[in-house]
Amino acid sequence: MTTRRNLLLFAGSALVLGGCRETAQAAPTTPTAPDVLLAASDRGLLRLGPAGEQVLGPAAAGYDGAHLYAARPGGLDRVDPASGTAVRSAALADGWIPRVVSTDGRACALSRTGASERPAARARTRLLITGPGGVSERDLAGVIEPDAFTADGTGLFVLEWLPAAAPDHYRVRLLDLATGEVQPLSTRAKTPLPPGAEEEMRGDGRQAVLSADRAMLFTLYTHQPGHRHTRDLLSGRPGGAHAFVHVLHLSERWAYCLDLPHPFGEGPAAGHALAADGRTLFVADLNAGKLAYAGPESLAIERVVDVPPVPESTAALALTADGRVLIGAGGVTVLDRASGRQTGRWELPGAVRGLALSRDGGRVYAGGTGRVTWLDAATGTRSGEVAVPGLIALRHVV
Repeated sequence: MTTRRNLLLFAGSALVLGGCRETAQAAPTTPTAPDVLLAASDRGLLRLGPAGEQVLGPAAAGYDGAHLYAARPGGLDRVDPASGTAVRSAALADGWIPRVVSTDGRACALSRTGASERPAARARTRLLITGPGGVSERDLAGVIEPDAFTADGTGLFVLEWLPAAAPDHYRVRLLDLATGEVQPLSTRAKTPLPPGAEEEMRGDGRQAVLSADRAMLFTLYTHQPGHRHTRDLLSGRPGGAHAFVHVLHLSERWAYCLDLPHPFGEGPAAGHALAADGRTLFVADLNAGKLAYAGPESLAIERVVDVPPVPESTAALALTADGRVLIGAGGVTVLDRASGRQTGRWELPGAVRGLALSRDGGRVYAGGTGRVTWLDAATGTRSGEVAVPGLIALRHVV
């Protein structure tokens, strides 16, 4: 899940000409982007915008890009994403890496190691927490990775990797920041988990997004053969989900798994994507050409529609304010949200590495290999492109 959290991408907004298909055309290359963007790169986190490129290096952004922390020699800066300037600083020893930012931006969790697909074996883990109460360090037994803060900032959801001597699976637990105790989560019914009922996961965490009210964190997991949810462990059912959305309630402190139907999770993890707003949680599987609609309150699958499959692709999703779903993979497929019918296709050169919309809804940004391209959100016409060497993924429009 830690690496999954570092794969966040998207947001949404605008109206498409029905059935239009943009031809591949060159976008004008410019030295700057018209909006402020956050992007992951092999040079660290980047801030791109009208003033040019700012390399933030070891840094962590909140799940919606609204808050940002960056390490520097001898300290840590809380950075205003819009201006790129430090608004608060703390003196810290070198070597601490920002990992997780609270939803209100007041706290940051740091570790001595960066995110990885599989953390290294170790007997103990040191975490550093900065917030309104100052700076505190925790020395925890085992392989512990920070994941998300509780809404009130008094707890930190963590991943405990097992076994510590050869980590290959993990469970989500809660670190009480006042006592330093690591505890099991509650069920969706807000009851404590009995011994033996904690889910242990082995699959690939693909992406995480906040709910519209910022109360829940949705994380997409794939490749979970034989996985047994807490409800399976309690009931004795065999389990065996291949993909699901793991839901953390950041204020009520419970966890729940929303199973995705076959064939979700059968193909490569990169071909899946997740997006949410106040009405719907969407999950795409472009390996199989499927898009699932789920209720963010009911946490139930409402329907699944067919979409054009793009095997071996990296998927991205964005939601517009006027009722469209944008699916990125080698271009952008435009769907009518209500019917699920395709209404357009906008071509892009190469793979799509993240989609995001400008705050006014007028532009769609698409990450690509060594570049970010922006298109008119109404027509899909490519209107600009900025070179971004080493781009891994476009994260957010600030």
